[in-house]
Amino acid sequence: MPRQRILPYILLTLTVLFWSGNFVLGRGIRELIPPVSLNFWRWTGALLILLPFGLPGIRRQWYLVCRHWRFILLMSIPSITFFNAFIYKALQSATTTNTVLVNAMVPILIVGMERVWFGIRLTVRQTLGVLLSLCGLVFIITRGAPLLLLSLNFSTGDLWTLGAGVSWALYSVMLRRRPAKMDPLVFLTVLVMAGLVVLAPFYLWELSVTGGFSLGRQSLASLAYVAIFPSVLSYIFYNRGVALVGAARAGIFFHLMPVFAILLAFFFLGERLEHFHLAGMLLIFTGIALTTVGEVPDARRQGRAG
Repeated sequence: MPRQRILPYILLTLTVLFWSGNFVLGRGIRELIPPVSLNFWRWTGALLILLPFGLPGIRRQWYLVCRHWRFILLMSIPSITFFNAFIYKALQSATTTNTVLVNAMVPILIVGMERVWFGIRLTVRQTLGVLLSLCGLVFIITRGAPLLLLSLNFSTGDLWTLGAGVSWALYSVMLRRRPAKMDPLVFLTVLVMAGLVVLAPFYLWELSVTGGFSLGRQSLASLAYVAIFPSVLSYIFYNRGVALVGAARAGIFFHLMPVFAILLAFFFLGERLEHFHLAGMLLIFTGIALTTVGEVPDARRQGRAG
């Protein structure tokens, strides 16, 4: 497969790897940093990283920023403001299993929204791929006993996760309308700026209620990770991946999250790989292969704004 055909899938795989770390970290520090505060300082740190690179481009393309400021503001709400705040809020009470399971709805939500808004639908092969991948994810989560889904208890945290999934699906589908002439780094930088403006009142409210958090080695290291990897790098990679292969194909990579969690636990924590892990991984990888093979859509034909 030519390099230009492989590149988007490498970018999307790295995106999900970084997001998997974000889920684990968010659960681990849930008592250390409040959810909205974590999201606010995460994106503040990301903005400080982006500004030296994005500011020159913003000056050059200020006319585009002014022309599309409403769209940028609209895009920032589900992605920067809501998505991660909802995830961090969910991880305060929901189990990691339930969070990953509910988050598995994202590819299906993306496909449905693209079908309704743009008339785009997957082929039979790609639909089969999505279903196989979903089955693999369920197989892993239920340890090879899918009927266990009937005994799972869902909490209000799972509703926050569902809200996060809907937010990310909206953002993914709306990327189709991203201004084509705007530099991707400029777009991400102004997106973060707009998202922080919307997020600020929620942060100030939470600060008045919780009193903030203590700065220490663990909290600073956590903020550094979430600012660099699941924020700056993941958004650059994901936006590029969606531009190259479309939102539906990009969304299927969400199902790799439990795979990465299992492999990280195997290599770093010494946990065992069970038969249901391997069977689930096989189904997920088969599903992704069925969904991603074939013609890659040309981003220039996706109807994006100029």
